[in-house]
Amino acid sequence: MIDKIIKEATDAVVAAIEGTDDILGAVTNTVKHQVINIFKGTGEISASGIELVAGVASGAIRGAGQAGAALTDVARTTVHGVVEGVNEVGGDVITAIRETAHGLIKTTAETGGDIGSVAVSAVEGAIKAAGNIGVDTAEAAKAAVGGAVDAAGSVGGDAAQKVRDALLSAASLPRDVIESALKGSHQKE
Repeated sequence: MIDKIIKEATDAVVAAIEGTDDILGAVTNTVKHQVINIFKGTGEISASGIELVAGVASGAIRGAGQAGAALTDVARTTVHGVVEGVNEVGGDVITAIRETAHGLIKTTAETGGDIGSVAVSAVEGAIKAAGNIGVDTAEAAKAAVGGAVDAAGSVGGDAAQKVRDALLSAASLPRDVIESALKGSHQKE
């Protein structure tokens, strides 16, 4: 089922991007509707539905790559679309953010993209989207950091360190929150 979700999301993002001037808006709306459809299709807001959100994130990155869009921008808007979709159906936004960041980093690594930059964009998107719907932005940031670091750890090599370094050096992110989240994710390893 996850492969089907990834393919559908990839195709939907490619179709949405082609022929539009507002690529980021198209990605946000496409991802949001993909997420809503997952929950409508499963008929419940369950852990399995939240896990499928990572498939939508993977598809968005693949679609963006195929269409030549900037992965960092797509990562940010993908998180935003997921948060909007999950919030609309009453799901667990924080868990969805974590799964989305995980899917974004894993797929970015698989496609040879810059996982550090995508991790920063995912956390930025999580903070902004959470703030827009009244969810604790620090918890959203921690969830995105945790998902990104976990995914990078599963990639192997120096991927986890690249993600950590990028997150710590990003002036756009709240350093105290990032350090706390990294400390927490390091203790889980």
